[in-house]
Amino acid sequence: MTDMIETAETTQTEITELLPDTAHQLRLIEAILFASAEPLSAHMLAQQVVEGTNVDELLMQLKTQYAERGVNLVENDGQWSFRTAADLAGQMKITRQPRRKLPRAAAEVLAIIAYHQPVTRAEIESIRGVDTSRGTLDILLELGWVRPGKRRETPGRPLTWNTTPEFLSHFNLENLNDLPGVDELKAAGLLDARPVLANLPREQGSDDSSDVTEEDGDFAQWVSQEQEPEAAE
Repeated sequence: MTDMIETAETTQTEITELLPDTAHQLRLIEAILFASAEPLSAHMLAQQVVEGTNVDELLMQLKTQYAERGVNLVENDGQWSFRTAADLAGQMKITRQPRRKLPRAAAEVLAIIAYHQPVTRAEIESIRGVDTSRGTLDILLELGWVRPGKRRETPGRPLTWNTTPEFLSHFNLENLNDLPGVDELKAAGLLDARPVLANLPREQGSDDSSDVTEEDGDFAQWVSQEQEPEAAE
């Protein structure tokens, strides 16, 4: 009798493991629709979830959940997408800022500050090998990605620079430890064959400064090529 019970429990466990986690699949469909720039069909969504998931049923659940919210899940000709609730349309005002690509110099300065903060302007210029114009820092300040830090206790007491929470938020980083390393940049196809920051000093305790140089240069490439921040002209 005990053996029969154990066999039944084992069979039930195996069946449970094979069944899709409905709650998880519901959240996954919600996330995919939220992240998509275009409406998606049920067929396209079915390719992104566990096989056997009843996508149509989950879409109807989501539609019901969002029915009374400021954003509704809407179907148009078999295509699903999140839309602003129709009754709120007249109360909404969208202000768009022109998009411009971050200048290469600003991307390089941002990379240096990100990886070496707190860092002074003189140190930034030493690493880059060229003078840093006030306009370059102004761009980063305007975007809210850098801020002045404490003054260095050295002759002249130069001001240091740090990144901001807005910088972390824009680049979807939880903290500075999440900054991309060399391996991640290589995997993303962003490794720059021409190190931009050839004069980067070695960090204390580091046996090889080349990794840091690559990280800075390729992070600057990632920022300038892949990220186009919204900034006022």
